[in-house]
Amino acid sequence: MKYYADLHNHSKYSRATSPQMDLHWQTHYGKIKGLNMLGTGDFTHPLWLKELKQKLTGNSIYNYNGMNWVLSAEVSNIYHDEGLKKIHHILLAPDFETVDQIIELLNPKGKLASDGRPIFGGYSSRDLVYDLKHINQNIEIIPAHIWTPWFSLFGSKSGYNNIKDCYKDQLKYVHALETGLSSDPEMNWQVSQTHRYTLLSNSDSHSPWPWRLGRECNVFDFEQVTYEKLIKNIRENKLDSTIEVDPNYGKYHYDGHRACGISLSPEQTRQVGGICPKCHAPLTIGVLSRVMELTDKPIGFKPDNAVPFKSVLPLAEIIRVWKNIANINSQTVRRAYDDFINKFGNEFKVLFETPIMELNKIDETLADMILQNREGKISYTPGFDGVYGEPLFSKNVVKMEEKKLNEFF
Repeated sequence: MKYYADLHNHSKYSRATSPQMDLHWQTHYGKIKGLNMLGTGDFTHPLWLKELKQKLTGNSIYNYNGMNWVLSAEVSNIYHDEGLKKIHHILLAPDFETVDQIIELLNPKGKLASDGRPIFGGYSSRDLVYDLKHINQNIEIIPAHIWTPWFSLFGSKSGYNNIKDCYKDQLKYVHALETGLSSDPEMNWQVSQTHRYTLLSNSDSHSPWPWRLGRECNVFDFEQVTYEKLIKNIRENKLDSTIEVDPNYGKYHYDGHRACGISLSPEQTRQVGGICPKCHAPLTIGVLSRVMELTDKPIGFKPDNAVPFKSVLPLAEIIRVWKNIANINSQTVRRAYDDFINKFGNEFKVLFETPIMELNKIDETLADMILQNREGKISYTPGFDGVYGEPLFSKNVVKMEEKKLNEFF
C-alpha cells in the first residue's frame, strides 16, 4: 500500500498558523489532498500534547478518524559556532512515553508554552542530537528546509557550508535532510555532501488547506506500516518517491528584497555585489545561489541512490490562474476545487491519474493546464525573499510576451 506522508506541519499553537490547524481539519483536508499519513507537529507544546493524548488512538503510528499520525515537532536551535547559527530541526518520536522524556529534557532550555515551534538559545545542533539519542535511539532528528536563508543547515543568513561542522561527532545519527519548497532533489544532487542522506519533502504547512498541506510529501510502500518500518525506510533511503513543487514556486528560490520588489538571479546578484539596487541594503540570498555556491557536481548529475520525484503545482493554484483570480482562498476557487474532488475523489487522483479526456468534460483549457502540470511544462516567475513564485502556463507566457512587445513599441 502506498502511504503519502507529510511529516512536517504545525498546530494552531504555532505562530502565524490557522486556528483550524487541529486534528479534525488536517485529517479532513489531508484526505481530500490524497494523504494518508501526517506528522502531528508541535508535540512540545503542552496544550497541543494534551489534545494529542486525548484524541489519538493506537500506538507508535496513531490514528484519528482514519488518518495515520506520527508524533512530530519542529524546534529552533540558536547558538554561536564561529558566528550566529539558527537551525531548525524536525523531531519524530515513537510514542508518548518518549515524547514525555523529550519534554523533560527540553523544558529547562526554552519556553515550550510560548510557541508550537520553541526556540532554544545557546543549545547547539550537535548537543540536541546527542541528548535525544540518549533518550531513545528511535527518535529521528532531521534538519528542516535545509536551504532556507534564515533558519536552516545551509541557509545564507545563519547556516554552515558543511554538514560536518554542524553536527560534529553526532553526524552519524543524522540520516535524512528536508529539501524545502525552494529546492528539489535534482538541485541537491549537485552538492555531493547531500548524497549519503535520504532527501525528504514535506509541506511545513501553517494551514490545513490542500494547497498548503501535502504540497510536498513523501511516498512510502508498506504492506502494513509501523513506526519502526517508517524510520528504517527513512534511514535506508527506501522511499518510493517524493512529491515536490517546482523550486521556482518556493518563497526563497531567487535572491531579492521584498520591500523594494527586487528579484534577482544569482548572476544578477553578483553584478550588483549582493546589494539591493533600490535601497542599498543587503539582499536576501536565496536557495539557488546557495546551491550554486556549494555545488561540486555538474547540472544533471544523478547519484546512484537517487529516489524518483514528481514536481507538480497544487490544483487550487492551477484553478486560481485559470479563473484569473489573485486570492487562492476565494469562494470561486474553492467551488471549482470542490467540483473536482466530488467527481474524482482526491487531488492527487486529479493531478496524476484522471484521463485528460475526463478532465476535458469539465473544461478543455483547464484540462490542458493540468496536462502541462503533469508534464512539467509550466514556467514561473521565481519566488524571492518570502514571496511565492507565480506560475505561467503557455497561454500566460504568450500574453506576457505580447504585453512586453506592446510596451516596447
